[in-house]
Amino acid sequence: MSVEKDSYKTIAKPSVEILFKEKGSKFFGYAYPVSSEDSVKEILEQLKKQHHAARHWCYAWQLGKQYDHYRANDDGEPSNSAGMPIYGQIQSFDLTNVLIVVVRYFGGTKLGVGGLIQAYKTAAMMALENAKVVTRTLDDRFLIKCGYDELNTVMRIIKSEDLRIVNQELGLDCRTEISVRRKDSDRVYALFEALHKIRIKRN
Repeated sequence: MSVEKDSYKTIAKPSVEILFKEKGSKFFGYAYPVSSEDSVKEILEQLKKQHHAARHWCYAWQLGKQYDHYRANDDGEPSNSAGMPIYGQIQSFDLTNVLIVVVRYFGGTKLGVGGLIQAYKTAAMMALENAKVVTRTLDDRFLIKCGYDELNTVMRIIKSEDLRIVNQELGLDCRTEISVRRKDSDRVYALFEALHKIRIKRN
């Protein structure tokens, strides 16, 4: 049985533009953090305006905190000579929620399929090497309700378990929303559920 990841790796912000040259052709590489296919389309449109004289805008992306959604596009280059080598670098760096685009200006000399694969792979790798990779955790949220008499107990557990408070409302009763790393969520839920006069539910 496969174990679900409770963390994922992505990049913190867009990478700086890199340039790789091969036999007169120029390959500009870019890496972007993305969260949806709409943001992918917007970035591609911007790059096509920026590089309106280029020949190809090849790319690959991966989305989803479980690394479950991806696409690779050769944009007119021979099949699997551009998009898949770019996607291979996303896999090599173990990233998700990321888009890599390599823009090619043709330099007059054909590189052949092997040459193209190497050039797109290299440009994608250079773009990712210039990006800051970060690890993010998958978290579950819980809402805890209690009276003022139980608030100290709740806060003591939150502190001892090093939990993050997302929101807190102190009205007629006390409502505290917490964020818990997924691998700890069942155990933390059980801690609060075992206490009298304290209610907890998944948010």
